[in-house]
Amino acid sequence: MTSHRVSLLALDGVLSFELGMPLTILQSLGAPYSVSVVTPTESGVTTDNGLRLSSAGSLAELTTADTVVVPAYAFERGIPEDVAEALRTCHERSKRVVSLCVGAFALAQSGLLTGRRATTHWIQIERLARGHPDITVDRNVLFVDEGTVLTSAGTSAGIDLCLHLVREDFGAAIANQAARNAVAAPP
Repeated sequence: MTSHRVSLLALDGVLSFELGMPLTILQSLGAPYSVSVVTPTESGVTTDNGLRLSSAGSLAELTTADTVVVPAYAFERGIPEDVAEALRTCHERSKRVVSLCVGAFALAQSGLLTGRRATTHWIQIERLARGHPDITVDRNVLFVDEGTVLTSAGTSAGIDLCLHLVREDFGAAIANQAARNAVAAPP
């Protein structure tokens, strides 16, 4: 089984749970996934609960990952242009870019959601729709799979989306194992 490289992009104000959840689900499987955490700067970021997170990788790593996951973060601050460019470059290389919860705002700002269906946390869904009329915002789903761009609603929906990714990458048996490991419903 080939290892699938996943980079988790931790932006400033990243929600600790939203960062830890894909780490837990994907790393519980071992060899199928190689998971790393990337921050926009070498100095790292501060999480939503005040923890300081150092980077294990650089933005350049995003362009070589098979999948980039953007967990929820302090989206009101926006993202730096170099982060948007790294997300676009990853996608242009036919790689998968995924957002969890309000991570969708980073994908929207980078232009990756233009002309696509997307979702985000229900509290912010109207803000996404108003701020980005070029996106078809789906208010009634847990996640949206647009092939190489995927978005999820809130935290529990992020678990469902991560299990969906495992199923897409390695099939139902491995996805069911990941669900058992996380004590979650199978995808």
